[in-house]
Amino acid sequence: MASQIVHFARLSDRDRKTAAPLPKFVAGDRLELHVRGAGGKERTLPIPPSAAAAVEALLAHMLRGERVAVLAEDQELSPSEASAILGISRPLVVLRMDRGELPFRYVGKHRRALLKDVLALKSKLDKRQTAMEALAEDTEDLIETYGL
Repeated sequence: MASQIVHFARLSDRDRKTAAPLPKFVAGDRLELHVRGAGGKERTLPIPPSAAAAVEALLAHMLRGERVAVLAEDQELSPSEASAILGISRPLVVLRMDRGELPFRYVGKHRRALLKDVLALKSKLDKRQTAMEALAEDTEDLIETYGL
C-alpha cells in the first residue's frame, strides 16, 4: 500500500461555536447526513451504525479544538508522517526504528511503518510520559513535605 500524506483537520473557532455535539446514541438511533449541493439539490445519506460511533468521536474531538486525522489501520507511513502523529522529530522516529522500537519495512530505500505500530508506540510513550509526570509530582510532594 502506498503511503498517503497525513492530513489533519481542525474546526475554526467560529465553527466550534456554531456546531453542536452529537447526542449519545442509543439502540435504534440512526444517523443520516443531509447534503445540499451548490444547485440546491438535497440528498440524504444513511450512516451505518458501525460508523456512527466514529463520526461521533471525530466531531467530539474537533469541538474540543483538537486536530484529527482519519487513516486506515494498515496505512503505511513515512518517518515524517509518523513523527507528526508521535509528536517527535523525524530523526528520533528513525532512531526508534533502528532500535527495534518501531517495526518498519523498506520500500526501495525508504522506510515505512504501519499506522497500527505507530499508534502502539504512541500509546507506550504516552503511558511512559504519564508515569514520569506522576513521579515528578510525587518528588515535589516529598520535597514540600520533608524538605529534601
